[in-house]
Amino acid sequence: MRASAIGRVLRDPRGGSFRFDAGAVCLDFAHTGGEGRYAVFETLHEPADLGEWLAQPPLAAVMTTPVTARELTAAKALRQAIWDAAHAQAARRTLPAEAVATINRAAAVAPLVPELAADGTAAGWASPVRATQALSTLAREMIELLSGPFAARIRECASDDCPLVFADTSRPGARRWCAMERCGNRHKLRALRARQAADP
Repeated sequence: MRASAIGRVLRDPRGGSFRFDAGAVCLDFAHTGGEGRYAVFETLHEPADLGEWLAQPPLAAVMTTPVTARELTAAKALRQAIWDAAHAQAARRTLPAEAVATINRAAAVAPLVPELAADGTAAGWASPVRATQALSTLAREMIELLSGPFAARIRECASDDCPLVFADTSRPGARRWCAMERCGNRHKLRALRARQAADP
């Protein structure tokens, strides 16, 4: 990946939004929606939605060919695999075989190819830029994450009711919350109220 993850704004269907940096673009991608009870958070409804997400920084992969329905299906399968693998790693469980197979299958496709601009001051992706290449790049990043030095820092938010998962890439490695402005502040407020209630 050419740039560090800068996070995305996540929106709650019940209202409100906050910036969440998962520490890796592949983990940001895992939070674009889901299955079952997470279907209410779905943001990739149409192939064009996937193209728009991939075009945003830091990946900034602007498609040169329109995303197809088949690519959208593959993207959602990869997203679920990344989600399942990340949660298994956070819980220190064996990674699900199906998730590993899906990630490896996506990574086997040719990835995005970086290309330096003529003036040497910027980089982009060499044409053609297709969704399958972007998915391969995300899958390869997930493989690097799971097999690299930050594997032990993949964590689930410490809040009892927040399933968001992230890689703690901070220097001290002490991150506990999806975002301080969300679950971190809620925890502080609950702790303050508990202290006040216990104080005679």
